[in-house]
Formats: sequence, C-alpha cells, structure tokens
Amino acid sequence: MEIIDVNKDNFKEEVLESNIPVLVDFNADWCGPCRMVRPILNELAREHDEYKIVSVNIDDEEELAEDYGVSSIPCLVVFKDGNEYDRSIGLRPKEEIESLIGGN
Repeated sequence: MEIIDVNKDNFKEEVLESNIPVLVDFNADWCGPCRMVRPILNELAREHDEYKIVSVNIDDEEELAEDYGVSSIPCLVVFKDGNEYDRSIGLRPKEEIESLIGGN
C-alpha cells in the first residue's frame, strides 16, 4: 500500500469510515523531522496491509489540524473504528511507530 494524501474532503471516508486502523501523519513540507519520518512511513505502508497510512499537510489543511489538536509536528495519530486510539509527537524510530499502530 502507498501513503494516501488526505484533505478535509476525503478525511471522513479514508480515516473515520475505514474498516482497518489508520495512521494519520500530520506534517508540513518545511518540517525537517517530518521529512525524516516520511521514508519510514513509506516503508511501513509497503510492508503492511492490515492498516493504512495517510498524510495531512497542515499548511493546506489547517482546519483538520485544529480539529484534532495538532500543535506540534510530525504528529502521528492512530484511528481505529473512527476514533482516535493513540498519538505520538516528534520523530520516532520505525519500531516505535509500528508499536503505536499495533497498540502494543
């Protein structure tokens, strides 16, 4: 699977109505740690089909960032059954991100 870019128009369908867990990466193009976490997320997206990873650019989607209380980036938010399940702020190693998604 590939990372899916989402916005206010498809967030509900891709995240809230998903039948599998979703990791939402709130990020910005100018954010160094966001650019560093992207290859890790690409790798996870290719390795796992039991969840999906989506990307929200907070500069383009300020309303979504505000709705979900994103004040620092990168902010990784896990949704399960349409509800926020867990969240992590800042650059994390692959194993921690996998654990976040898996709920371990």
